Amino acid sequence: MASFEELLKRQQVWFQTGESRGYAFRLAQLRKLKQAVVEREAAIIAALHTDLNKSEHEAYTLEIGPFYTEINFAIKHLKKWMKPKRVKTPSTHLGSRGYTIPEPLGSSLIIAPWNYPFNLTLVPLIGAIAAGNTAVLKPSELSFATTEVIAAIIEGSFRPEYIEVVQGGVETSQALLELPFDHIFFTGGVEVGKSVMAAAAKHLTAVTLELGGKSPCIVHHDASIALAARRIAFGKFLNSGQTCLAPDYLLVHHSVKDELLASIHQSVTAFYGEAPLEHPDYGAIVSRRHYDRLRGFLKDGTAAIGGGADDEKLRIAPTVLEDVSWDSPIMQEEIFGPLLPVFTYDDPREVVAIVNARPKPLALYVFSKDQAVQQLFTEKVSFGGGCINDTLLHIGTPYLPFGGVGHSGAGSYHGEQSFLTFSHKKSVLKQTTLFDFPFRYPSAKNGLKFIRMLMKP
Repeated sequence: MASFEELLKRQQVWFQTGESRGYAFRLAQLRKLKQAVVEREAAIIAALHTDLNKSEHEAYTLEIGPFYTEINFAIKHLKKWMKPKRVKTPSTHLGSRGYTIPEPLGSSLIIAPWNYPFNLTLVPLIGAIAAGNTAVLKPSELSFATTEVIAAIIEGSFRPEYIEVVQGGVETSQALLELPFDHIFFTGGVEVGKSVMAAAAKHLTAVTLELGGKSPCIVHHDASIALAARRIAFGKFLNSGQTCLAPDYLLVHHSVKDELLASIHQSVTAFYGEAPLEHPDYGAIVSRRHYDRLRGFLKDGTAAIGGGADDEKLRIAPTVLEDVSWDSPIMQEEIFGPLLPVFTYDDPREVVAIVNARPKPLALYVFSKDQAVQQLFTEKVSFGGGCINDTLLHIGTPYLPFGGVGHSGAGSYHGEQSFLTFSHKKSVLKQTTLFDFPFRYPSAKNGLKFIRMLMKP
């Protein structure tokens, strides 16, 4: 604990020098981080394979590639983001000018999960650097190989009083959360997110919580079924379902259920072969504890697709479960694995009621060609973000902020929103000295009359 306190103190002292605030410095650090990743790309891919059996295709598509997209976007737009922005002033403020100045929050703590250990550690760091903060990174202990590569990247590129990696388990995270950071960025589960927010409250520290929840996937009868099945199978079963944005359960119009399940089975076979558990690129469950939890969910329904498991390799086949009860254990928490319960409906308004009766999800996916159906879900259901006629891809554009709402998170990032998340927009009003309005002062004759004229209902 003492060493963590000393680390934070060194970062706070160095931050006060102002070195991290300049455009040239921030730009140079972003470029340095990007170059370090380019040089260690092969090591990152190997580490992700060690930790989660990720293929090179999956590692680049979902971890390294998004990092490049985000950091290139930040490098390109940083100067514009940093500029003070003029705002309008009301008639009551004649002669003045208003503007906002983005300033760094200070010392930031980034706590990352194991499921996308490279992406979810370094993409938030891009925002912290761009905004001019210092940072302490706490990657997951469960993705040990990737954490080691991240530590090598950071230690080889930055001084510890600017950016440092701290390794360890739950006790390490708890110790860090006791410290008065200026911002905490946490990605992980809902229950741990509550603990993070409670710890931050002791210091009135601002928090960004990227959590999860049970994200529904709705397939209406007019959807392109084969295409929907392929995109659902992609979004659900990559990384062996260990994706916070993955479709958590399927709501399909009863008239196309059989066709959809047949098409999902075809897609799974096309992706991972007839025996997914033996496919070299199919992902493993991260730990025995997580595997046993998922294994237990298999008895909550009947496997329409898949259902197999490998206790030695910690693999569970891509599985679609029928005959699942809404009260069953699998429907009480985020699945975070390759199991997809399926339910049917007759009227889309039923689905709105079903989803709204539960905590607000991180994502929602709708497959339909009918704009009225699309609009029904986007307007009547609250969710963090989502896709129409696709899954997951909204996370891949820096032009869309990514984050949850309510139970699924607080705050957002990606693109300019990452910069804003780690910044404070300081408001400044610059007043003229060429003239003054006497009616504003308590002793002014007829002052209230003029004020009422300017500020009338």
